[in-house]
Amino acid sequence: MAETKGLKDTVACESRISAIENGKLSYAGYDIAELMENQVQFEEVIFLLWNLGLPSQTELARFEKRLRSNYAISDAIEQCILIQSRQHLHPMSVLRSTVSLLGVYNLRAEERTPEAVYDQSMQLMAKIPTIIAAFARLRQGLSPIAPRSDLGFAENFLYMLRGSIPNELESLAMNRALILHAEHELNASTFAARVCASTMSDIYSCVTAAIGTLKGPLHGGANERVFEMLQEIRNRGDVGAYLQEKLNSKEKIMGFGHRVYQKQDPREKYLREMARELTRGTQEAIWYQLSTEVERYMKEIKNLIPNVDFYSATVYHVLGIDSSIFTLIFAMSRMAGWIAHIQEQQRDNKLLRPRSRYAGRRNLNYIPLERR
Repeated sequence: MAETKGLKDTVACESRISAIENGKLSYAGYDIAELMENQVQFEEVIFLLWNLGLPSQTELARFEKRLRSNYAISDAIEQCILIQSRQHLHPMSVLRSTVSLLGVYNLRAEERTPEAVYDQSMQLMAKIPTIIAAFARLRQGLSPIAPRSDLGFAENFLYMLRGSIPNELESLAMNRALILHAEHELNASTFAARVCASTMSDIYSCVTAAIGTLKGPLHGGANERVFEMLQEIRNRGDVGAYLQEKLNSKEKIMGFGHRVYQKQDPREKYLREMARELTRGTQEAIWYQLSTEVERYMKEIKNLIPNVDFYSATVYHVLGIDSSIFTLIFAMSRMAGWIAHIQEQQRDNKLLRPRSRYAGRRNLNYIPLERR
């Protein structure tokens, strides 16, 4: 029986949601560059991933209206977030628990009809930014800010987080970051969601499995550690000395290299551009400058490319997002892809049940307890 450690290059399913081919990423047939250059909205991409086609004006207006009408969370959910807002709790654990509670409070959570699943999907997608913003503010001793149904997804999130409506450039940057993180084929968290979905479990359980998987440091959290690295470099004042010290001690430099991209992560350049534009002429320009110096050093010394996490750290920081919730933003964005895969898996389902190769001892003889 053939085996590949870590299931590398193993095809586990067919999907029409996204593809990574020849170093390019596409969503339902649209190259990510096509979506970026035409400045589509995150809501259009959610629709695209769920329906495998871009919406008409009427479809988009109806979709946005339904999404916005579900932004608000109940007092019970907000109270649960408050209880979990203590500093020692891991933010991803709080998100995981709160998503589970959404399922508990939804009276239709166990229904499997297409209409019920679509309603559950819409509520999950709409409420995640409200949950994350409320958690971030409560953790800082601030009161949550109610969502505004007149604002789009990206704008509304930044408004709930900061208390002011973002400017055009900030909205564009947040929108782009959400799109670029929305979907990435069969990554670890998406695979976990599909495995759970293949048992015909409810969507809340499937998303909870994905969040638990994204919590792991080998999958999520890279951009949080990228910003921590940039802060350390700024304090040290010497990019080369810092990086060489890390490399000499065999430590991983976060934000570099990728499992499936060898020459360039097609998402990275758009976040680099946003980091440059957001910091241009401001005191925050130091973060973009340090990032370019780190990128140049890693290219020269290790021939490693920056990935989507590297410049997103600066983008999120400049948008006023604390690094402790960077992975929550990843989850908020990837929710669109997770839901698309859960729906796709259950439409044409086959239980995902791989085999393992036994590598233990064989042909042992039982020894009675008194003789051991």
